[in-house]
Amino acid sequence: MPPSPTPLRIVTRRSPLALRQAEIVRGELLRRHAGLGVELIPVWTEADRRLDTPLARLGGKGLFVKELEQCLVEGRADLAVHSLKDVTVEMPAALCVPAVLAREDPHDALVSKRYASLDALPHGARVGTSSLRRRAQLCARRPDLEVLEVRGNVGTRLARLERGDFDAILLAIAGLKRLDLAARITAAMDPETMLPAIGQGALAVQCRAGDDHVLDLVTPLDDPDTHACTDAERSFNRRLGGDCHVPIAGHAELHGTELYLRGLVARPDGREVIRGSVRGPRTEAQALGIALAEVLIGRGAATLLAALGVVVCDAG
Repeated sequence: MPPSPTPLRIVTRRSPLALRQAEIVRGELLRRHAGLGVELIPVWTEADRRLDTPLARLGGKGLFVKELEQCLVEGRADLAVHSLKDVTVEMPAALCVPAVLAREDPHDALVSKRYASLDALPHGARVGTSSLRRRAQLCARRPDLEVLEVRGNVGTRLARLERGDFDAILLAIAGLKRLDLAARITAAMDPETMLPAIGQGALAVQCRAGDDHVLDLVTPLDDPDTHACTDAERSFNRRLGGDCHVPIAGHAELHGTELYLRGLVARPDGREVIRGSVRGPRTEAQALGIALAEVLIGRGAATLLAALGVVVCDAG
């Protein structure tokens, strides 16, 4: 493909991690398309500006992508790079996600200066997280801990840990690795203890649905294995009507041609956790997500969600 006379514009949040993720996509584009010009357009989102307010109260992780999506819709950028876990299951009709890059480690990390594991934390230890999903699973496993809100970029959270605001914090391993901070990982959390967020560790490239030039450039970046797994996870979340106000987790793995999907729905205080899993052909990823949602609904998830103000719609 001949190089475009104008550079491809990537809109991204200004946080160090978001910029690093945009640079990863930029590098992949340049590797595949000789002579392509690519520029980054950093923006501050409302969620980045209002760090004094819990994310769920602001409207959730969708705020991290809403303003970037508006840049695409208005033609001020050609594509956006997101952490897939931040992308809402329903997006503007004019936009699409043609590429999901190969997934980094999707699990969560315990980061602590003094304690080697979750079980090593003493009674009443202070643990920081901004995620209802992490909070619920943490409370279910260790109801004796004091779970506190912590927002800001990765560096800000680590700095608060250093000055003693917390005994430990929970972060995504993928983000720490992308920022060359893997050495800060105290312990990786296994999925039985801390099931990852839907889409965690995967980068999504979003663009306008009818922009064939950009689609041709971006589509080769797609990793089919990651896309299949995250399609299953997001289908599970969509069926349950999940949003930032509800602790929902889901993670899919491929074993040959078989896809294994685990999921859970919980109360924010961790006093009730409904779990399930399904297996099936990878070619039926979205159907497997719906099937797992039905399993959890059969175990009481709809009642739990209704108590949290979420109405599970009929399938179809």
